[in-house]
Amino acid sequence: MPPKAAAPVKAATAKAKAAAANVKKGVVRAKAKIRTSVHFHRPSTLKAPRNPKYQRRAVPTKDARLNSHSVIKYPLTSEVVMKKIEDFNTLVFICDVRANKHQIKAAVKELYGIDAISVNTLVRPTGDKKAFVRLDAGVEALDTANKIGII
Repeated sequence: MPPKAAAPVKAATAKAKAAAANVKKGVVRAKAKIRTSVHFHRPSTLKAPRNPKYQRRAVPTKDARLNSHSVIKYPLTSEVVMKKIEDFNTLVFICDVRANKHQIKAAVKELYGIDAISVNTLVRPTGDKKAFVRLDAGVEALDTANKIGII
């Protein structure tokens, strides 16, 4: 009986020696990742770029960017606007709905050479955007309105 029991012991010691040699060399098994969340999130995978086989549109879409001439449609003239020009040094324009205050201010500077202090906007019930452009104290809104051709 003793010879048969010696065989598994020899195999176990050989395996232990091999494991000790691997540890000495630095070959260590990777530890299991510790999960800190109860939810499983799928790992991100490769996202291939689009490679269409045919064109989806026959005609390419128009460039949606606004320039100064498309931002400001026209100056507004009415009795209320004339009062704003005289009392508050403010010009009123109808603008593109997609234009923001910075674009309106830049368009007024480019088209009319006017420095604006502030721009206030509102969207009218008709769907147009109205912009109130307050001018610098050194610039007379009445003179500028004459130059533009409002009055």
